[in-house]
Amino acid sequence: MGNPITELRRRTISAQVKRAVDQAPVFDIHTHLYEPAFGELLLWGIDELLVYHYMVAEVLRQSDLSYPKFWALSKPQQAGLIWEKLFIEHSPVSEACRGVITTLNRLGLDVKRRDLRAVRKWFAAQKPAAHVTRVMETANVHRICMTNSPFDEVERPVWERGFDRDKRFVAGSRIDPLLLDWPAASKKLSAWGYKVARNVNDRTISEVRRFLDDWSAKIDARYLMVSLPPDFAFPAKNDGVRILEGAVLPHCRDSGRPFAMMPGVRRAVNPLLLMAGDGMGRCDLRAYENLLAAHPENRFLMTVLARENQHELCVLARKFRNLHIFGCWWFTNVPSVIEEMTRMRMELLGLGFTPQHSDARVMDQLIYKWDHSRAIISRVLADKYCDLAESGWEVTPPEIKRDVSDLLGGAFERFCKG
Repeated sequence: MGNPITELRRRTISAQVKRAVDQAPVFDIHTHLYEPAFGELLLWGIDELLVYHYMVAEVLRQSDLSYPKFWALSKPQQAGLIWEKLFIEHSPVSEACRGVITTLNRLGLDVKRRDLRAVRKWFAAQKPAAHVTRVMETANVHRICMTNSPFDEVERPVWERGFDRDKRFVAGSRIDPLLLDWPAASKKLSAWGYKVARNVNDRTISEVRRFLDDWSAKIDARYLMVSLPPDFAFPAKNDGVRILEGAVLPHCRDSGRPFAMMPGVRRAVNPLLLMAGDGMGRCDLRAYENLLAAHPENRFLMTVLARENQHELCVLARKFRNLHIFGCWWFTNVPSVIEEMTRMRMELLGLGFTPQHSDARVMDQLIYKWDHSRAIISRVLADKYCDLAESGWEVTPPEIKRDVSDLLGGAFERFCKG
């Protein structure tokens, strides 16, 4: 029989866990942020917070404005419309809207005034580099993994010119075109001097491998990544799978880099919404089971977009030690689903996963994404420690600190090192 613990003991455990989680610095293992040297690619400030694609989709449900007329507005005009519709005419209860309020509040701005002009004035007085530091310190994030694509025509020249790296930022190499649109990718690689053909032959595989070696070394990529559609199949006889098995996975294995897979994206479900128009779909995870089984010497990171796939993903991670699951991504990045997923993962996997990544596109979003997620992680972990206490096992403060460190980046770093 268990040993029920007192309410005082529960509160003590919860306070210890909350303190440990709040104080622990985070390694945010997947974002769409950039270090300051990337200039305009680094998004920050109130207008960027408001004209985030989550907010765009939400405001166009509340407004009679046509899609073309919305896109014809300037960014400040779009932001002003979003503020008026989602914050003034309606209470900002969605997670995206609440996130803006949390962020402004934590930056010391008086949100009760509801004064967009004053908020804009405050942001206009900030300097980008100093603001990055302020946001990271406020969010208690000590390291950020970017998403870096060699196929991005704005980003690539920055890497080619070279710059002094900010040690707080590490690179993640995104290679979607290689696996999902080889005809277009092959033209790019040919223009960059790689002797590839439209037909994926042995020489092409060798040249793709050379490209991956070159690019990973140039940016010092922590891992390679791809977003995949719900109908991804493995094994399969297509260009993407041939390149995956012939070049990508050998590169990852030989260089010691994990390969991150983010399945479930359905692009342009509503093309009128542009970036906000992507949707999601359930995946057949047997494809990934086959992939994990066929390549046991590779290490894989994985986060799945559909809530309906989460339990199966946890079971998959139990069966394959070369899989590390992470984060609550996009449509699962809402408190009710984050809590459900975090509890399920902890109950099935113990502490061998990374419960969250911010997926932030705007620097300031680090604040709310981690504030909100820390609260959930604290609550779930405290409940599990209370369960242990009722079973007769008492965790110590050093053990709590150790476990929290694992959840906020330590387990990921250990997995990456093999």
